[in-house]
Amino acid sequence: MKVAVAGCCHGALEKMYETLELLQRRHNVRPDLLLCCGDFQAVRNEADLCCMAVPAKYRHMESFYRYYSGEKKAPVLTVFIGGNHEASNHLQELPYGGWVAPNIYYLGYAGVVRFRGVRIGGISGIFKSHDYRKGHFECPPYNQQTIRSAYHVRNIEVFKLKQLKQPIDIFMSHDWPRSIYHYGNKKQLLKMKSFFRQEVESNTLGSPAASELLHHLKPTYWFSAHLHVKFAAFMQHQANSKEELPKATKFLALDKCLPHRDFLQIVDIEHDPTAGDSLEYDAEWIAVLKATNNLVNVTQSSWNMPEKNGLHARWDYSATEEAIKEVLEELNHNLQIPCNFTLTAACYDPSKPQKHMQPVHTINPQTTEFCAQFGLTDINTRIQQAKEEGSVRGDYEEDEEEEEMDSTGSAEEPSDYNTDNSGLSSINPDEILLDEEGGDEDLSTCSVDPSPDHPPEFSASFSDIRIMPDSMVVSSDDAMDSTNEELERSAGSKQVEEKSLNERPLKRVGGNENGNTGIKIKRRNQAIYAAEDEDKPE
Repeated sequence: MKVAVAGCCHGALEKMYETLELLQRRHNVRPDLLLCCGDFQAVRNEADLCCMAVPAKYRHMESFYRYYSGEKKAPVLTVFIGGNHEASNHLQELPYGGWVAPNIYYLGYAGVVRFRGVRIGGISGIFKSHDYRKGHFECPPYNQQTIRSAYHVRNIEVFKLKQLKQPIDIFMSHDWPRSIYHYGNKKQLLKMKSFFRQEVESNTLGSPAASELLHHLKPTYWFSAHLHVKFAAFMQHQANSKEELPKATKFLALDKCLPHRDFLQIVDIEHDPTAGDSLEYDAEWIAVLKATNNLVNVTQSSWNMPEKNGLHARWDYSATEEAIKEVLEELNHNLQIPCNFTLTAACYDPSKPQKHMQPVHTINPQTTEFCAQFGLTDINTRIQQAKEEGSVRGDYEEDEEEEEMDSTGSAEEPSDYNTDNSGLSSINPDEILLDEEGGDEDLSTCSVDPSPDHPPEFSASFSDIRIMPDSMVVSSDDAMDSTNEELERSAGSKQVEEKSLNERPLKRVGGNENGNTGIKIKRRNQAIYAAEDEDKPE
């Protein structure tokens, strides 16, 4: 089947679907499925706009509300993950996933579904070390801290995904797995995005949590977005045993959705021709959710996942054959996800704008039904109960100044990973500038083309399945040419990255390498989110 993959949508659904329709008219290609790798921006009304972590000048209604209201319907089944520019209050209603509009499905904080026999997984948000070990405690109305922490990846989601044993065909993350740039045309990437150089050379660009999942899950395809540049890579995984067949992952990062940009990728995926056309639950994933249900945490306290260290009676929460069989029996072997979309908020009315609409914490009937069916904890119900008991306040104890001590935006960091970039560039690809002070870097959206020094031999992965023009390919030789020296240089760091994120306690960073303390380095990639003037076609 043909799968269309898009990068950061930024709410421009009409543009995205119009491009697909144009593709069908001009090339007679009709995708069976559309995947979006975050920054989807499912904004229903003015209250949702207030829950997006972007400067006010970027809070535009765009077109999602038309699909939410039923005025329009997505012409192709659309599955997406969350990024770091979302209506977090809306997505928070569906922690286990669900329909945000007819034919548009959100995977949740983390999730796995099936379509035509193809197994699709994903994790929402971006990695931030200082929030990684916390529970999902945030709820609207957000403050200046929780509006950002709400979309930060948590260790429990990574832990759940690492319990999976069955093969994954496609996996999505918003930010890139750390180190993936070593396996593609890195020279050309740095030519187009030179401000990544220090982070790439120090092996600190990207998410260590996503990297851990990449090495564990070894999916056939991995799609990402976030950095607004198109980039392909090919990673050959090492077998864990002599019996294990060698596996490889084809990685592709997508550009953001803009007119006259190559922001879509069409990929041919092998599928089960006998499978139906409905989106389906994944039995193993449901079994993992049931097994890990007692690990749900809605507090700000940092905590570690169970591991085999003598401190936990149980550390393996993978699904047994019996547990998977029980899930199938509960569903009467009908895995079809019900089309139970429900309006939970007023829809934007252009003729009656409500500028002072305030967000509220909502319990979504889809989540209530899902939790009741499988015996799971509704995270939002637990948060509301905890708030009533006074154990959740919805804000941080930390000072805002403390949080901005380094360019990663982290005042607390685990010692597992070298995420202290205080000696590096102040540009942080994971966050945008949330105040209006300071200058903006001129970071235009671009696509990395193959290096002329390395002919594109990677036809098996992208060149023979791509429909959109001007895409990038990368050969295995190209990857090796740009990889060997850097891999040797970063070998020590990568060995650390392959450890669990849960081994050591947090430590507070008191200053930078030069001993300076209290230095505030702003988040400075506002232009990565949108360089509106340059993005407008001439």
